[in-house]
Amino acid sequence: MPLHVSPAPAPALRTVVTALGSPSAIRAASAPAALRTAQGPLRPELPLPTYEMARVAPRSADHAGTAESGPRTRLTGWRFLLRDEGATGESPGAAAWAGTAEAVPTADGWAFGQFRQGPYVLSTVRAVRQAEALSAPYQPRLLSVPELYMLTLWLHRDVAADPAEGVPDPADLLIPLAPAPPGIAPHKTHRVDALLPLLVRRLVTAPGRAPGATAASLLRTSA
Repeated sequence: MPLHVSPAPAPALRTVVTALGSPSAIRAASAPAALRTAQGPLRPELPLPTYEMARVAPRSADHAGTAESGPRTRLTGWRFLLRDEGATGESPGAAAWAGTAEAVPTADGWAFGQFRQGPYVLSTVRAVRQAEALSAPYQPRLLSVPELYMLTLWLHRDVAADPAEGVPDPADLLIPLAPAPPGIAPHKTHRVDALLPLLVRRLVTAPGRAPGATAASLLRTSA
């Protein structure tokens, strides 16, 4: 089933295209090596809204006596895969995919964030291909879990949803990208309500955590 990939906001795409058209940005020492050595023009493809799960495990009651539950998710930007149009062949290998580019929201609108390179580039391509083979339609997003140094492809079942809003539904799917945290199998498709308790158990054992929280309560709060 084809994925319902949402178009990125036009201003966000423009910031990335502008950065790609700037020789100083592409050739800067901070730019990934694959961008500096690209064989042809770099084209942004597969825009994905990128979310951050700001907190996985619940916290203890605050000073007012009310308990906070998590996770809290927030949109952090849009990420584009960068295809090297001069690369030989159509295979999504290291030569074809030079990295990613990010646009981030600011108080004044959208701004270019940064170029990235690393294993998550090809992991994203692989996870997207896995998702395209599923029988049901989904809206793809990226969801990072900083507490676990983890990035997942989030398959949101409401394909008509605003890609800039929403929280993981229990029936949504998550595909952890490689490299994944110890104990979490990369590129295995999980329902949110099945994977989230595993993540909570890895974190809730720390002192001060609230032991009685359930996965359902963790799915209701967004920021």
